Amino acid sequence: MQKTLAIRSAAVLACTAGLWLAYTQQPPAAALTLEKVKDDLYNISGDGGNVAVLVSPDAVLLVDDKYERDFANIMEKVKSVSDKPVKYILNTHHHGDHTGGNAQFLASAEIVSHKNARANIVTNKQPGAPRITFTDEASVYLGAREVRAHYFGRGHTNGDAAIFFPDLKVVHTGDLFPSGAPFVDYAGGGSVVEWTQTIDRIMAWDFDTVIPGHGPVAQRADLLKWRNNLETMRTRMSDLKKQGKSKEEAGKALKIDDLGWKPSPLFDRSLGGMYDELSK
Repeated sequence: MQKTLAIRSAAVLACTAGLWLAYTQQPPAAALTLEKVKDDLYNISGDGGNVAVLVSPDAVLLVDDKYERDFANIMEKVKSVSDKPVKYILNTHHHGDHTGGNAQFLASAEIVSHKNARANIVTNKQPGAPRITFTDEASVYLGAREVRAHYFGRGHTNGDAAIFFPDLKVVHTGDLFPSGAPFVDYAGGGSVVEWTQTIDRIMAWDFDTVIPGHGPVAQRADLLKWRNNLETMRTRMSDLKKQGKSKEEAGKALKIDDLGWKPSPLFDRSLGGMYDELSK
Protein backbone atom coordinates (compact mmCIF):
# COMPACT_ATOMS: atom_id res chain seq x y z
CA MET A 1 0.00 0.00 0.00
CA GLN A 2 2.79 2.40 0.94
CA LYS A 3 4.58 1.56 -2.30
CA THR A 4 1.40 2.33 -4.30
CA LEU A 5 0.96 5.66 -2.52
CA ALA A 6 4.57 6.53 -3.16
CA ILE A 7 4.18 5.81 -6.88
CA ARG A 8 0.98 7.88 -7.04
CA SER A 9 2.62 10.77 -5.15
CA ALA A 10 5.59 10.72 -7.49
CA ALA A 11 3.27 10.77 -10.50
CA VAL A 12 1.33 13.72 -9.11
CA LEU A 13 4.52 15.64 -8.37
CA ALA A 14 5.86 14.93 -11.86
CA CYS A 15 2.59 16.07 -13.44
CA THR A 16 2.49 19.22 -11.29
CA ALA A 17 6.08 20.04 -12.13
CA GLY A 18 5.35 19.56 -15.82
CA LEU A 19 2.31 21.82 -15.69
CA TRP A 20 4.25 24.51 -13.81
CA LEU A 21 7.11 24.33 -16.31
CA ALA A 22 4.68 24.64 -19.22
CA TYR A 23 2.95 27.58 -17.53
CA THR A 24 6.12 29.51 -16.71
CA GLN A 25 7.93 28.96 -19.98
CA GLN A 26 7.08 31.64 -22.53
CA PRO A 27 7.28 30.76 -26.24
CA PRO A 28 10.32 32.34 -27.88
CA ALA A 29 9.82 35.71 -29.51
CA ALA A 30 9.01 35.33 -33.20
CA ALA A 31 10.64 37.19 -36.08
CA LEU A 32 8.90 40.45 -36.93
CA THR A 33 8.82 42.35 -40.21
CA LEU A 34 8.84 46.13 -40.62
CA GLU A 35 7.42 47.71 -43.77
CA LYS A 36 6.82 51.29 -44.79
CA VAL A 37 3.15 52.12 -45.38
CA LYS A 38 3.41 55.83 -46.14
CA ASP A 39 5.59 58.78 -45.10
CA ASP A 40 6.57 58.34 -41.43
CA LEU A 41 4.12 55.43 -41.01
CA TYR A 42 5.22 51.81 -40.76
CA ASN A 43 3.66 48.44 -39.98
CA ILE A 44 5.21 45.68 -37.88
CA SER A 45 3.76 42.27 -38.69
CA GLY A 46 4.29 38.77 -37.34
CA ASP A 47 3.44 37.03 -34.05
CA GLY A 48 0.17 38.72 -33.15
CA GLY A 49 -1.67 41.78 -34.32
CA ASN A 50 -0.24 44.35 -36.70
CA VAL A 51 1.49 47.29 -35.01
CA ALA A 52 1.38 50.69 -36.69
CA VAL A 53 4.40 52.90 -36.02
CA LEU A 54 4.13 56.65 -36.58
CA VAL A 55 7.38 58.59 -36.20
CA SER A 56 7.72 62.32 -35.65
CA PRO A 57 10.59 64.68 -34.79
CA ASP A 58 9.70 64.44 -31.08
CA ALA A 59 8.10 61.07 -30.37
CA VAL A 60 6.83 57.75 -31.68
CA LEU A 61 3.22 56.54 -31.50
CA LEU A 62 2.23 52.88 -31.77
CA VAL A 63 -1.12 51.29 -32.48
CA ASP A 64 -1.15 48.04 -30.44
CA ASP A 65 1.91 46.20 -29.11
CA LYS A 66 1.51 42.45 -29.77
CA TYR A 67 2.47 39.94 -27.03
CA GLU A 68 4.70 40.72 -24.06
CA ARG A 69 7.42 38.51 -25.55
CA ASP A 70 7.61 40.82 -28.59
CA PHE A 71 8.54 43.96 -26.65
CA ALA A 72 12.28 43.85 -27.40
CA ASN A 73 11.74 43.02 -31.07
CA ILE A 74 9.20 45.83 -31.46
CA MET A 75 11.64 48.30 -29.93
CA GLU A 76 14.39 47.06 -32.22
CA LYS A 77 12.20 47.74 -35.23
CA VAL A 78 11.18 51.17 -33.92
CA LYS A 79 14.81 52.15 -33.33
CA SER A 80 15.65 51.22 -36.91
CA VAL A 81 13.46 54.12 -38.12
CA SER A 82 13.58 56.62 -35.22
CA ASP A 83 15.76 57.52 -32.25
CA LYS A 84 12.79 59.14 -30.46
CA PRO A 85 10.99 57.53 -27.52
CA VAL A 86 7.67 55.72 -27.78
CA LYS A 87 5.35 58.09 -25.92
CA TYR A 88 1.88 56.98 -26.98
CA ILE A 89 0.15 53.67 -27.66
CA LEU A 90 -3.42 53.33 -28.88
CA ASN A 91 -5.01 49.94 -28.16
CA THR A 92 -7.58 48.83 -30.75
CA HIS A 93 -9.14 46.35 -28.27
CA HIS A 94 -8.25 44.21 -25.26
CA HIS A 95 -6.96 40.90 -26.67
CA GLY A 96 -3.49 39.89 -25.54
CA ASP A 97 -2.01 39.62 -29.03
CA HIS A 98 -2.66 43.39 -29.33
CA THR A 99 -2.06 44.56 -25.73
CA GLY A 100 0.50 42.11 -24.35
CA GLY A 101 3.28 44.70 -24.40
CA ASN A 102 1.26 47.27 -22.43
CA ALA A 103 2.82 46.45 -19.06
CA GLN A 104 6.34 47.03 -20.40
CA PHE A 105 5.44 50.26 -22.18
CA LEU A 106 3.52 51.83 -19.29
CA ALA A 107 6.72 52.89 -17.56
CA SER A 108 7.51 55.36 -20.33
CA ALA A 109 4.40 55.80 -22.48
CA GLU A 110 0.74 56.68 -22.14
CA ILE A 111 -1.64 54.01 -23.38
CA VAL A 112 -5.11 54.97 -24.58
CA SER A 113 -8.10 52.69 -25.24
CA HIS A 114 -11.86 52.75 -25.36
CA LYS A 115 -13.36 52.46 -21.87
CA ASN A 116 -14.86 49.04 -22.67
CA ALA A 117 -11.49 47.71 -23.81
CA ARG A 118 -9.93 48.78 -20.51
CA ALA A 119 -12.82 47.21 -18.58
CA ASN A 120 -12.26 43.94 -20.44
CA ILE A 121 -8.54 44.06 -19.62
CA VAL A 122 -9.33 44.56 -15.93
CA THR A 123 -12.03 41.86 -15.90
CA ASN A 124 -9.68 39.36 -17.54
CA LYS A 125 -6.88 40.29 -15.12
CA GLN A 126 -4.57 41.20 -17.99
CA PRO A 127 -1.52 43.32 -17.18
CA GLY A 128 -1.04 46.85 -18.44
CA ALA A 129 -4.48 48.41 -18.17
CA PRO A 130 -4.42 51.83 -19.91
CA ARG A 131 -4.46 54.93 -17.71
CA ILE A 132 -6.42 56.95 -20.28
CA THR A 133 -9.74 55.95 -21.86
CA PHE A 134 -12.34 57.58 -24.09
CA THR A 135 -16.02 57.05 -24.81
CA ASP A 136 -16.48 58.24 -28.41
CA GLU A 137 -13.25 59.75 -29.72
CA ALA A 138 -9.76 60.77 -28.67
CA SER A 139 -6.95 62.42 -30.62
CA VAL A 140 -3.20 62.48 -30.11
CA TYR A 141 -1.17 65.21 -31.81
CA LEU A 142 2.45 64.73 -32.78
CA GLY A 143 3.31 68.24 -33.86
CA ALA A 144 0.69 69.18 -36.45
CA ARG A 145 -0.15 65.55 -37.22
CA GLU A 146 -3.35 64.15 -35.71
CA VAL A 147 -4.00 60.51 -34.89
CA ARG A 148 -7.66 59.89 -34.14
CA ALA A 149 -9.14 56.94 -32.21
CA HIS A 150 -12.88 56.50 -32.62
CA TYR A 151 -15.44 54.08 -31.27
CA PHE A 152 -18.11 53.33 -33.87
CA GLY A 153 -19.86 50.47 -32.10
CA ARG A 154 -19.63 46.76 -31.42
CA GLY A 155 -18.14 44.17 -33.72
CA HIS A 156 -15.21 41.93 -32.85
CA THR A 157 -15.67 43.07 -29.21
CA ASN A 158 -17.56 45.85 -27.43
CA GLY A 159 -14.45 48.05 -27.24
CA ASP A 160 -13.02 48.16 -30.77
CA ALA A 161 -11.35 51.44 -31.71
CA ALA A 162 -10.63 52.36 -35.32
CA ILE A 163 -7.49 54.49 -35.63
CA PHE A 164 -7.36 57.17 -38.32
CA PHE A 165 -4.32 58.99 -39.70
CA PRO A 166 -6.21 61.76 -41.58
CA ASP A 167 -3.32 63.41 -43.42
CA LEU A 168 -2.01 60.05 -44.60
CA LYS A 169 -5.49 58.65 -45.40
CA VAL A 170 -4.74 55.45 -43.52
CA VAL A 171 -6.92 53.49 -41.07
CA HIS A 172 -5.81 50.83 -38.59
CA THR A 173 -8.92 48.74 -37.95
CA GLY A 174 -7.67 46.30 -35.34
CA ASP A 175 -9.62 43.06 -35.59
CA LEU A 176 -12.69 44.78 -36.99
CA PHE A 177 -10.94 43.70 -40.21
CA PRO A 178 -8.74 40.65 -39.63
CA SER A 179 -8.39 39.75 -43.35
CA GLY A 180 -9.52 36.15 -42.73
CA ALA A 181 -12.62 34.64 -41.14
CA PRO A 182 -14.08 36.71 -38.27
CA PHE A 183 -13.93 35.92 -34.58
CA VAL A 184 -16.90 37.37 -32.72
CA ASP A 185 -15.80 37.51 -29.09
CA TYR A 186 -19.16 37.22 -27.35
CA ALA A 187 -17.50 37.04 -23.93
CA GLY A 188 -15.94 40.40 -24.80
CA GLY A 189 -19.23 41.94 -25.93
CA GLY A 190 -18.91 41.32 -29.68
CA SER A 191 -21.81 41.34 -32.15
CA VAL A 192 -22.10 39.87 -35.64
CA VAL A 193 -25.29 41.90 -36.17
CA GLU A 194 -23.77 45.29 -35.36
CA TRP A 195 -20.37 44.60 -36.91
CA THR A 196 -21.31 45.63 -40.46
CA GLN A 197 -22.85 48.86 -39.17
CA THR A 198 -19.60 49.65 -37.38
CA ILE A 199 -17.60 49.16 -40.58
CA ASP A 200 -20.09 51.32 -42.50
CA ARG A 201 -19.29 54.19 -40.14
CA ILE A 202 -15.55 53.69 -40.68
CA MET A 203 -16.15 53.84 -44.44
CA ALA A 204 -17.36 57.43 -44.02
CA TRP A 205 -13.75 58.46 -43.36
CA ASP A 206 -11.58 59.63 -46.25
CA PHE A 207 -8.92 56.91 -46.50
CA ASP A 208 -7.36 54.71 -49.16
CA THR A 209 -5.11 52.37 -47.17
CA VAL A 210 -5.97 49.94 -44.37
CA ILE A 211 -3.77 48.26 -41.78
CA PRO A 212 -5.87 45.29 -40.66
CA GLY A 213 -5.65 43.60 -37.30
CA HIS A 214 -3.94 40.66 -38.98
CA GLY A 215 -2.76 40.10 -42.54
CA PRO A 216 -1.15 42.28 -45.21
CA VAL A 217 -1.70 46.01 -45.59
CA ALA A 218 -4.84 46.44 -47.70
CA GLN A 219 -6.85 48.99 -49.61
CA ARG A 220 -10.24 50.61 -48.98
CA ALA A 221 -11.91 48.23 -51.45
CA ASP A 222 -10.58 45.23 -49.47
CA LEU A 223 -12.27 46.42 -46.30
CA LEU A 224 -15.56 46.95 -48.14
CA LYS A 225 -15.34 43.48 -49.70
CA TRP A 226 -14.66 41.91 -46.29
CA ARG A 227 -17.64 43.76 -44.83
CA ASN A 228 -19.89 42.45 -47.60
CA ASN A 229 -18.59 38.91 -47.06
CA LEU A 230 -19.43 39.21 -43.38
CA GLU A 231 -22.97 40.22 -44.28
CA THR A 232 -23.24 37.26 -46.67
CA MET A 233 -22.03 34.84 -43.99
CA ARG A 234 -24.46 36.29 -41.46
CA THR A 235 -27.38 35.93 -43.90
CA ARG A 236 -26.43 32.32 -44.54
CA MET A 237 -26.39 31.54 -40.82
CA SER A 238 -29.77 33.23 -40.40
CA ASP A 239 -31.20 31.22 -43.31
CA LEU A 240 -29.94 27.95 -41.81
CA LYS A 241 -31.69 28.81 -38.57
CA LYS A 242 -34.93 29.61 -40.43
CA GLN A 243 -34.68 26.20 -42.13
CA GLY A 244 -34.90 24.62 -38.69
CA LYS A 245 -31.26 23.63 -38.40
CA SER A 246 -30.00 23.15 -34.86
CA LYS A 247 -27.03 25.18 -33.63
CA GLU A 248 -24.66 22.28 -34.31
CA GLU A 249 -26.17 21.53 -37.73
CA ALA A 250 -26.00 25.16 -38.79
CA GLY A 251 -22.37 25.42 -37.72
CA LYS A 252 -21.44 22.40 -39.83
CA ALA A 253 -23.49 23.51 -42.85
CA LEU A 254 -22.32 27.15 -42.95
CA LYS A 255 -20.33 27.75 -46.15
CA ILE A 256 -17.45 30.24 -46.11
CA ASP A 257 -14.80 28.83 -48.48
CA ASP A 258 -16.25 30.74 -51.46
CA LEU A 259 -15.68 33.94 -49.47
CA GLY A 260 -11.96 33.22 -49.36
CA TRP A 261 -12.08 32.26 -45.67
CA LYS A 262 -10.96 29.13 -43.88
CA PRO A 263 -12.44 27.85 -40.60
CA SER A 264 -10.30 28.32 -37.51
CA PRO A 265 -10.74 27.43 -33.82
CA LEU A 266 -11.68 31.05 -33.08
CA PHE A 267 -14.18 31.19 -35.93
CA ASP A 268 -15.69 27.89 -34.81
CA ARG A 269 -15.94 29.28 -31.28
CA SER A 270 -18.06 32.14 -32.63
CA LEU A 271 -20.66 29.99 -34.36
CA GLY A 272 -22.85 29.20 -31.35
CA GLY A 273 -22.95 32.85 -30.33
CA MET A 274 -23.84 33.93 -33.86
CA TYR A 275 -26.70 31.46 -33.96
CA ASP A 276 -28.01 32.67 -30.60
CA GLU A 277 -27.68 36.35 -31.51
CA LEU A 278 -29.52 35.84 -34.79
CA SER A 279 -32.28 34.04 -32.88
CA LYS A 280 -33.18 37.17 -30.94
